[in-house]
Amino acid sequence: MNFELAEDTRNLQDAARSFAQAELPALAGEVEETGEPVSADWLHRYGEMGFLGVNALEEHGGLGLPLLDALVVLEEFAKISVGVAFPVFECLTGPVRIVEALGQPALADRIVPATVTGDKLVAISMSEPDAGTALTDLRTSARIKSSSIVLNGTKRWCSGAGHSQGYVVFCRFDDKAGAAGVGAVYVDKDTQGVSFGPPEQLMGFRGVPSADINLDNVTVPEENLIVGPGGFPNLMGLFNIERLGNATMSLGVAQGAADQVTAYVQERIQFGRPLAEFQAVQLKLADIKMKTDAARLLIHRAATDLRDGLPDAQNAAVAKCFINQAVREVCADAMQLMGGYGYAKEYGMEQRLRDAYGWGIAGGAIDIQKVNIASGVLGRRFSQRKG
Repeated sequence: MNFELAEDTRNLQDAARSFAQAELPALAGEVEETGEPVSADWLHRYGEMGFLGVNALEEHGGLGLPLLDALVVLEEFAKISVGVAFPVFECLTGPVRIVEALGQPALADRIVPATVTGDKLVAISMSEPDAGTALTDLRTSARIKSSSIVLNGTKRWCSGAGHSQGYVVFCRFDDKAGAAGVGAVYVDKDTQGVSFGPPEQLMGFRGVPSADINLDNVTVPEENLIVGPGGFPNLMGLFNIERLGNATMSLGVAQGAADQVTAYVQERIQFGRPLAEFQAVQLKLADIKMKTDAARLLIHRAATDLRDGLPDAQNAAVAKCFINQAVREVCADAMQLMGGYGYAKEYGMEQRLRDAYGWGIAGGAIDIQKVNIASGVLGRRFSQRKG
């Protein structure tokens, strides 16, 4: 068992780190101040550097590298900020992976190369007003009529809504109940009948637009079908990649906080000596180190121990749940060590703490992951519905 990254992966990591640390801090500040997403010009720069297609197929213009390489790159962006990393997250671990793996060839050929170059962003649209964790209760309907698919419904908490050019919409086919009726369809932003609610005002995640999506007799060609009824397990198998992306975003936020506070306690003088000389500070630094290292190992295990090319659901749940909790603790400890500087917007630690909380809600909340983990331990599923 080798815990060292391969040389090619380390070289890719170095390239991503150099770019992110040299080019992105000022952009991150702009995104946080304005709330505006990363611009098209910056997306094209990301694409030119190859950072949006690390694990996309070579036939689609990607590098064709393993998931682990994609996560290594994503962590370097997330160390800077969630806002500058989000497009990388969407392209490397988000709905683009679903389109490429499950979409019809014509659809994948149209969508994936455009995401690799930064010409297109794709968002995932799963939740609804009455279906978040209970995803199999979703009501957005899909009906196939004369080689077209007609969609009606309202989606909620869609990150990228109104900004992304395309959406992977989870929907229910032909009123079939439960998971058996759930599939997914690709919808272009400019399709007639697509509209968006007002932008959500969130605690963190500045630069990550979120809003409702309204689908009013939206008609798309049948080639936009990604998964029909009965394919829900395939969708959720791919969604484990997004869960590892979520975990890696959390890890990047935590590692960014760790790097910042480690530098701070060596520079900040109190009582005539650096803060790092005090044992209480050393103990906090040790806690931060243990949590970030443990999280990285769990993520890398899940990214390399694959089942039919996909992360094992149990490994993904353990990795996501652990770092979703740990990032909150790491950022809170780092803020406390920085005192007033940690609490001040100017220095960015309070932003990291606000962003840290979002990842344990998105993509399957912390407690739901624990229920899934327990199900794996005990070898049986537990219904949360009334008996």
